[in-house]
Amino acid sequence: QVQLVESGGGLVQPGGSLTLSCTVSGLRYLAIGWFRQTPGKQREGVACISLMAGSSYYRDSVKGRFTASGGNSTVAAYLQMHNLLPEDTAVYFCATICPNSRNMRQVIDFAYWGQGTQVTVSA
Repeated sequence: QVQLVESGGGLVQPGGSLTLSCTVSGLRYLAIGWFRQTPGKQREGVACISLMAGSSYYRDSVKGRFTASGGNSTVAAYLQMHNLLPEDTAVYFCATICPNSRNMRQVIDFAYWGQGTQVTVSA
C-alpha cells in the first residue's frame, strides 16, 4: 500500500522555525519534492532533494530560509524552515516527484498525495 505522511507542521510566529518530515511506504524513490498549497490556489513547488546526488533546489522565495535533506531508514526526507514568513502559511506536502526546476510547478502527475501538514505563520 502506497502511503506518504507529512508531519511537523504547526503554528509559529514570524521569524520562527519548523522542521517537516516525510515518510514514504510502498514506493521506491530517488528524490523527494516538497509542495505547498493554500485555499483557492494551485499547489506550488517548494523544494526538491535528490537523495542519490544529495543536491537540492528551491523556489526563489524560500532560498536561504528552507533546507531540504534526506532522512534515514524511517524518514524519507526533511524540510527545515527558518525565518518563516506569514506568506509561508500553507498545507505542505511531500511527493516522490519534484517540481520543475525552472518554474517550480508540478509537471508530473502524482496519484499518492498525503494529507499534508498545516504550517501557519502568524503573530
